[in-house]
Amino acid sequence: MIKVLIVDDSPLLRAVLKAVLEQAGDIQVVGAAKDPYEARDMIKATQPDVLTLDIEMPKMNGLSFLKNLMRLRPMPVVMLSTLTQKGSPETLEALEVGAVDFIAKPMTNVAEQLEAYADILYQKIRTASRARVRAFKPDRDNAEKAAGGDIKYRSNNIIAIGASTGGTEALREVLTKLPSNCPPVVITQHIPPVFSASFAQRMDRCCTVSVKEAEDGDVLGEGRVFIAPGDKHLLISQQGNKLVCHLNDGDKVNRHKPAVDVLFDSLLPVAKQVHAALLTGMGSDGAQGLLRLKEGGANTFAQDEASCVVWGMPRAAVELNAANKVVSLDNMATNLLKSASR
Repeated sequence: MIKVLIVDDSPLLRAVLKAVLEQAGDIQVVGAAKDPYEARDMIKATQPDVLTLDIEMPKMNGLSFLKNLMRLRPMPVVMLSTLTQKGSPETLEALEVGAVDFIAKPMTNVAEQLEAYADILYQKIRTASRARVRAFKPDRDNAEKAAGGDIKYRSNNIIAIGASTGGTEALREVLTKLPSNCPPVVITQHIPPVFSASFAQRMDRCCTVSVKEAEDGDVLGEGRVFIAPGDKHLLISQQGNKLVCHLNDGDKVNRHKPAVDVLFDSLLPVAKQVHAALLTGMGSDGAQGLLRLKEGGANTFAQDEASCVVWGMPRAAVELNAANKVVSLDNMATNLLKSASR
C-alpha cells in the first residue's frame, strides 16, 4: 500500500483528491494538510511514501516548503497546482529542486476533472513511490563546465536523446556540459505543451549551446539543440546536405506525443551518423527505436539505474540489448561527445 499525504489549502480539493486516490486500491491517504506547517507535523506522524504538494498556499508557499523538505528529509513529491497549466517557471523550479513529477490541478468542476484523469494521477503516484530522490543542495553550482570544446567533431553527426520522468533535470545535466561546437542535438522529452517552450528557454539561459523548442523547418547545426514541442512528434529528415526538423500532429505512439520512438525512427536513414541516448523515465518508449538505431549503425547509450530517477525506459533498452554502453548521468555528455569526435 502506497501511503500518500495531501498538502493543499483547498478543503474541496483535499476531500476530492482523497476520495479519488483511495479508489485506486493500492493507495492510502494517510493525511491531508492545509499548509506546510501542518504538513511538517503530519509527515513525522504518518511517514508517507509520497507527498502531493500545491504551490500557492498560505504561510509558506509550496516551493519554499519543497526546498526545505528536499534538503532535510528527501522524499517523493508530485506537484499539484493550477500554476502547472501555464507552464509556470515555479513548477520547472520544483522539478529542479527535486519533485518527481507534476499534474495540473483543476480550476473548475474539481470532482469531475480529477475523476477524468484519475488513471494518470495513479500512475504518477505509483511511479513517484518507486523513484530515487536526492537531497537538494541550494549551493549547487548550476553552471556546469562545458566539456570537449577543443575537440573536433565529425561533420553531419547528430546527438539524439529521449527522456521522460526525471528527464528535465537529467537533460540539464547533459546539456550544460556540451560545448558550443558540439554536433546538433535533437530531444524528445515527455512534457505537456505549455512546458516545452518554457523548458527550452530555461535550458537556453544556462547552457553554452543554443536551445530552442523545435519548429517545422528548423535546420540542424553545430551547437544547436532542438526540443520537441509538448504536443507534436519531432522527426528529422535529410534535404540535400541539410538535416531538417519536422513536426507531426499524428496519433500518440506508446501513449505519448511527442514519442521518443518516432524521433529515433526518423533518424534511421542516417543511423551511422547518430549518437543516441535514452535517459530516465517510466515505461519503454524509445527502447525499440534505440535498438533499431543500433542495428543501423548508430552508437547507443542508456542511463544506468543508479543515476535514474525512474529506471524504466533505459531498463527496457538494456533488456533489449539496445545500448552499446550503459553509463551514469554524470558521464553521459562525455560519452556522447567522445562518440561523435574525430
